[in-house]
Amino acid sequence: MSVVVSAFARKFSMSNAAAYKYLRKFSGIDFLLRQYDVEHTFSIDDAIEDLCEICKRKGGSLSL
Repeated sequence: MSVVVSAFARKFSMSNAAAYKYLRKFSGIDFLLRQYDVEHTFSIDDAIEDLCEICKRKGGSLSL
């Protein structure tokens, strides 16, 4: 999971701590915890896209 958070942080030019905080606030971390068995079979880019969609549904503003 930390690899995905780090990749998310790099994609949006933020620190790992800021990425984690954002993902926690908009349910991205909860999504990763629930869906890890499926998400880890996808590419990192696919996982980031999924996180953006989940967070957007919960009020997040970052998008690809």
